[in-house]
Amino acid sequence: MNIKINREALLKPLSSVSSIVERRHTLPILSNLLLEAKNDNIVLTATDLEMQISLSVNTPIGGELSTTVSAKKLLDICRALPDSTEINLTTTDSRIAVKAGKSKFNLQTLPAVDYPVMSKAAGSAVSVKIGQGPLKRLFKQVEFAMAQQDIRYYLNGLLFEINGNRLNIVGTDGHRLSFTSTELTQSYDKQDIILPRKTVIELTKLLDDSDDEVEIELSATQVNFTFGEIKLISKVIDGKFPDYTRVIPVGHQNSFTVDRMTILLAMQRASILSNEKYRGIRMVLGTASLRLISTNSEQEEAEEELEIAYNQDALDIGFNVTYLIDVLNNITTPEVVFSFADANSSCLITVPNDENYKYVVMPMRI
Repeated sequence: MNIKINREALLKPLSSVSSIVERRHTLPILSNLLLEAKNDNIVLTATDLEMQISLSVNTPIGGELSTTVSAKKLLDICRALPDSTEINLTTTDSRIAVKAGKSKFNLQTLPAVDYPVMSKAAGSAVSVKIGQGPLKRLFKQVEFAMAQQDIRYYLNGLLFEINGNRLNIVGTDGHRLSFTSTELTQSYDKQDIILPRKTVIELTKLLDDSDDEVEIELSATQVNFTFGEIKLISKVIDGKFPDYTRVIPVGHQNSFTVDRMTILLAMQRASILSNEKYRGIRMVLGTASLRLISTNSEQEEAEEELEIAYNQDALDIGFNVTYLIDVLNNITTPEVVFSFADANSSCLITVPNDENYKYVVMPMRI
């Protein structure tokens, strides 16, 4: 069995699916990707048993093929070949020969029938449609707040909640919480799942900035995303996500609006001398003034002062500066609003004239 394919036609889909393949796996076949080609259509599939990405490419291939081959090696070979090369793939027994010009590679294969393809979960699913660009922007606004390898495994992902005609996405690591919401074209029964961290990261890479639709099917154990030539299936995290509505404060009366880049750069400068472990920074609010102060164990100190429109309570409140820098880097509006209740309460960061985005940071003692 053999096919011919242009390098460019193979390289992009190959790099898109290969990113989920685990390098070292107890099952050798999971280091491979499934390669199926017939009728001028080639389908590449990769899985880690938790998530699966399939990508189909319509391109003249002049033959048929069905095998599994090392994702990393095939990708490295394609990357190293010159542009516009024609690649010839031929399988015999447990080998695949990759030829391009005067280059020739012989790789080991494993049978396609042994590949653990994930299938769609049986049972009812809710189907929702949203543009790729809008969904990507929603993920970008919240994904940085997800936990990494937290013992509370349900925090290592995002809450994906459909409620009426709203899609709400929430990420939290227990110290900060990011919430974003958008309106859907129709109304649905309430349904929520927890999307695993790895799935979120892959989706953010695969989605483009267009308004082309993504179809999302949610069931109790699985979620499917279909867009363009890509099908992504992911298991969901089994667990109970914290009630975010109790975390997002209302009625924080001490607030100010500030230019996002101005405060971001001031925080980045002040953070240079913050304690490397705790990353603490003090926000000292007074009439028309905000001071950002950091110190470290060498008794070094940094101070930044900003003029702001503020004439409410004087406050001196500490935060992990990384959490503040993260949000300022991930939202794109020119201005942001900081709101506080008192020196022991959380800080709420929002965007002017937009109810759909909220970011909450818990204070820290400094």
